[in-house]
Amino acid sequence: MFLLQIDWWLIGQKVILIGGIISLSMVVAMYSTYAERKVAAFLQDRIGPNRAGPFGLLQPMADGLKLFMKEEIIPMTSSRFLFILGPMLAMITAMLTSAVIPWGSTIDISGHKVPLQIADINIGVLYIFGVVSLGVYGIMIGGWASNNKFSLLAAIRGASQMISYELAMGLSLIAVLMISGSLRMSVIVNEQIAHGWNVIYQPLGFLIFLVCALAECNRTPFDLPEAENELNFGYHQEYSSMKLGFYLFAEYINMFISGVVLSTLFFGGYDIPFVNEAAWGDHWWVGLIAFSVLMAKASFFIFLFMWIRWTIPRFRYDQLMNLGWKGLLPLSLVNMLITAVVVLLLKK
Repeated sequence: MFLLQIDWWLIGQKVILIGGIISLSMVVAMYSTYAERKVAAFLQDRIGPNRAGPFGLLQPMADGLKLFMKEEIIPMTSSRFLFILGPMLAMITAMLTSAVIPWGSTIDISGHKVPLQIADINIGVLYIFGVVSLGVYGIMIGGWASNNKFSLLAAIRGASQMISYELAMGLSLIAVLMISGSLRMSVIVNEQIAHGWNVIYQPLGFLIFLVCALAECNRTPFDLPEAENELNFGYHQEYSSMKLGFYLFAEYINMFISGVVLSTLFFGGYDIPFVNEAAWGDHWWVGLIAFSVLMAKASFFIFLFMWIRWTIPRFRYDQLMNLGWKGLLPLSLVNMLITAVVVLLLKK
């Protein structure tokens, strides 16, 4: 009797959506490594990868095969369980964030309404911050379990950096929540479709969130946890084979998800500029177009992250902390207070 009450159609479409998003994240992470090397080559007047396949397009597969085939070494003095757990946590937390993101509008398949969102929970923004805050455990556990002083020092750097910039990131987002009036990601997107993108009303909040996203992803100029000229290699120095690959993949997945979150919170998500896609109906191809628009916006931010990496030099650690605590945190507080006053006056 219980089995008859289960909505197998809903379960099936959720499973397919989860599998599709995980596969998409992995493919984007793979080809982000290729794009990073091509962008770096372009900015430095080089060619970049061009041997594996036409235009070097098979280079990510060659790199993945190399990581799988390399010898896997676990140091004798390491904490074996935690050493294995670190990369797993990094990958899991990188993937979990995508669960509440609306990847497109609701589509109609054989009379069934299918939302392109895994979980439309009413605390979507809090869920994202909760999962992001767990990401530091992957770095910290990996550095601690390696029993290497350089790895531990890099992990401590990473933990303090992520905690510092999460505060400014959260405060910058409170202003967006005041405008949208909801923590639900789908509501935030629908509000932007109806009243304009949040970046128009919150340009300062967007800039603060963008800088904090760079720090959260350990991207230059905030890649202090991986400062090889200071720390020999970083928190994953003792890792090899696919355990190292998990850490590297997690970084690129985080960069991709950060681009999607930025697009969703400030640039209307899957909203097509100057087009009323709701008038087209719930056809599957409308959802595909909306999804492609979101991917285009996220791809722009991925390119922006890469452009910044190969343009701006790395900060010193004291500069990193000063910017987070003395610069972005007060600025986000001022932005939040101004937004609160404006919203209050408009309601009156």
